[in-house]
Amino acid sequence: MSRPKSPHAEDRAAERPTSGRARRRLRRRRDRRGVALVMVLGAITVLTVFLTELQEETSTELSAALADRDALRAEYYAKSAVNLSRMLIASEPSVSTAIGPMLAIVGIRGKFQVPVWKFTDMFLGPFNAQLAEGEGSAAPPPEAAGEGSATGKNLGLTGGGRFELKIVDEDSKINVNRAADDVGGISDQIAVGNQLLSLMSDAQYNTLFEERDGDGQFSDRATICSALIDWADPGDQTFACDATPNAPSSTGAEDSFYQTVGLSYQRKNAPFDSVDELRLIRGMNDDFWATFVDPDPSNPDKRVLTVWGSRKQKVNVSSANALTLLRLTCTADFVDIATTTLCTDVNQQTAFLTVASLVQSMTGGLLFPTPKDYVDAMTQKAGSSLGGMLGQQFKAMGVEPVKFKPNVTKSLGNRTNFLSIYADGIVPGNKRETRVRVHAVVDLTGATKLDDPAKDPKDPAQPSTPPTPETYEQQVRSNPAGTIIYYRID
Repeated sequence: MSRPKSPHAEDRAAERPTSGRARRRLRRRRDRRGVALVMVLGAITVLTVFLTELQEETSTELSAALADRDALRAEYYAKSAVNLSRMLIASEPSVSTAIGPMLAIVGIRGKFQVPVWKFTDMFLGPFNAQLAEGEGSAAPPPEAAGEGSATGKNLGLTGGGRFELKIVDEDSKINVNRAADDVGGISDQIAVGNQLLSLMSDAQYNTLFEERDGDGQFSDRATICSALIDWADPGDQTFACDATPNAPSSTGAEDSFYQTVGLSYQRKNAPFDSVDELRLIRGMNDDFWATFVDPDPSNPDKRVLTVWGSRKQKVNVSSANALTLLRLTCTADFVDIATTTLCTDVNQQTAFLTVASLVQSMTGGLLFPTPKDYVDAMTQKAGSSLGGMLGQQFKAMGVEPVKFKPNVTKSLGNRTNFLSIYADGIVPGNKRETRVRVHAVVDLTGATKLDDPAKDPKDPAQPSTPPTPETYEQQVRSNPAGTIIYYRID
């Protein structure tokens, strides 16, 4: 007997297929529930990478642009310093003429130059910072800029930059390019050779010549001295660096050393173009360079060697540093080295360097106004001249008198014709400081004096009137600041 069907059985049977499809739809929805989140996270990741790369690239380009901008500004700050220096140099004849009578009162007599370039901070301070209130960086201290300079117009540098400046007298150094003179003859080469041997003569430098040099060879003092002269002289004979009497002037034909050791160049047989060219000389390693060529890169005033100067240059004893004066004194052309105690006694050399350096620091670099003052001081000649007074100071420190050979003063001078201007343009930044250096060498030979253009040269008694901008510009164009013979930007 069959059970009767429920009245709703047919309805439930009709609903089953529909409920199955709904369940499948719900299941598919549950399976797709995380897809949108994954897609959003993926899009965010891609955008983050893209934006990071874009930001890095943009920051790099911005930093490069800022660096180029600051480098350009620093370069023009340095160039401005060079131009200001030349203006200061051009004023030297007028300053020397005005100050000469005052110096004569204190015993400094003779025709000499007042080294105004030693006082760049004093004269050029007002131009070396932003003085307008509220613009750029802080103004310089009053002692550098002057009390009333802040009220001046068109003074200072805009944008917070500044420059550092040093002017060096190249005539006060040993000029190795004198060996390139084929007019003066062998005497110039002998003079340079004797000065180089004197520079390297001290026993404390023996270890430099007992080890292998920069070329892997053993080079003594005479070898390196000869190499320096042979590089510059126009001849093809090896110069003999020998300070003994009756020494030969040559040891034979120049060899092919540079090619033999595998270098790609040979002797130049022409003047050096820059101090850096000395790096090419045989035997020149870092120790030799730091000892004799450039002992302090931050202070070019300490250099003893130079390649700039006239072929008939006389070492300027009024501005030479203490070491140059000592090496010049102990040259075979000037004294008998074996019998001169100053040239053989380390204690006396130390005493001389101490006194000379101290006096130079007190006088702004002016030690011997004239060659006669130098000779009087070294021979300790009694007198009221500056040389005589310095001689007594040397004597008090235990330095014995020097006996010079005749006519020493003919090989000395007190004039400056070649000056090196080292100008660093500086632009401060957030995390860095941009520096650009300009090195310019100025030749003052033949430079005209910066006179008062308003004064009639035919009637000196006529009172002068202030020059107009036009007349002043006309004078400046007449080259009172010398000629630039070397220019380098680092």
